[in-house]
Amino acid sequence: MLDTTRIRRDFPILSRTMHGKPLVYLDNAATTQKPRQVIDALVNYYSRYNANIHRGLYALAEEATAAYEAVREQTAQFIGAPSARGVVFTRNATEGINLMANAWGRSNLRAGDEILLTEMEHHSNLVPWQLIASATGATLKFMPVTDDGRLDLTVLPKLLSPRTKVVSVTLMSNVLGTIVPVQEIAEAAHRYRALVVIDGAQGVPHLPVNVQQLGCDVLVFSAHKMLGPTGVGVVWAREELLESMDPFLGGGEMISDVQWTSSTWNEVPWKFEAGTPNIAGVIAFGEALTYLSRLGMEQVRAHEIALTAYALKRLSSLDRIAVYGPRDAAARGAAVSFNLEGLHPHDVGTVLDMEGVAIRAGHHCAKPLMRRLGVAATARASFYLYNTQDEVDQLVDALGVARKFFDRPRAASSVREKVRP
Repeated sequence: MLDTTRIRRDFPILSRTMHGKPLVYLDNAATTQKPRQVIDALVNYYSRYNANIHRGLYALAEEATAAYEAVREQTAQFIGAPSARGVVFTRNATEGINLMANAWGRSNLRAGDEILLTEMEHHSNLVPWQLIASATGATLKFMPVTDDGRLDLTVLPKLLSPRTKVVSVTLMSNVLGTIVPVQEIAEAAHRYRALVVIDGAQGVPHLPVNVQQLGCDVLVFSAHKMLGPTGVGVVWAREELLESMDPFLGGGEMISDVQWTSSTWNEVPWKFEAGTPNIAGVIAFGEALTYLSRLGMEQVRAHEIALTAYALKRLSSLDRIAVYGPRDAAARGAAVSFNLEGLHPHDVGTVLDMEGVAIRAGHHCAKPLMRRLGVAATARASFYLYNTQDEVDQLVDALGVARKFFDRPRAASSVREKVRP
């Protein structure tokens, strides 16, 4: 198991107090905290070898280019990719899905084609496909979610057909924590030669991932959800797929030659990296990958299973609480959504903040899923490698404070007036 006491010493922010109480940070599904190694890498780049990459012929630029491209190789190794040429850096996972929807979708989707998603998708894996469906005449279909928060795969054979051109699914739900059996879905989709896109924004930070074992054509994820800086995303795609696609953005490094009325494109992956990238962020992301690799993703996963099981047990002991998603910690990730009966999640989040506990409250960029669950919003506690059972206990204690606070009608009214528009 992970030595959380040692690990926590690497994260400066975890020593902070909030409202006079030790910070308990439980919003890791939104973004994770950064270890000193990542922070130092950002400072080191700007202090020692800040230069634009690829085009400079002087030593400083070559040093920056080498450091940047080394992280591309490191990223490929981290996800088990056969080659770094399939790794494209973007700003985030959202941009990665938009890249695929536009660069691939505009050339390959036609009226009558079908795009298959699930009912548990984040808006980032829904809205880009809505836009491209509207532009091309394709239609959207959805795999349903069962009452216990899993995908109903029994209907998959009925949803797939020769009209299915894209199957794009999350690896792990940011609301339910559900781990999706993407290998099974990919195998079924490939029988119809459909493109399989995996939104790994939640899954890659928490699970051992090998793209060749997943059987997908595309995997997207974000650095900031796995100890890295904001502003860095990754698209991995099969090389031949990238070769067949036109660029999503134009200008800068993505060209081979430019004439007045036409251009030719750079080799992959650079033809999808227009303009100056987040050089410092990518280099610091390499330190995040090193940190996770040293811990071992199997160890990260084991820690989260144990912590999630403990959290589910403690939360389920509370009166008048609804907990969403699978009850089996081994079938889910470390994001746990819940509601206290009679209390708005925003009110719960406000009181917990006063107790030093940071959670997320809202629709979590998954409004259609909220409607499927029959709620407007949920509270969500999400854990990572530096969280502890003691912090779960503090979460539960803070929920007890929230319950007692809102048993006082006047106080409850005053807080609601502050937090609701």
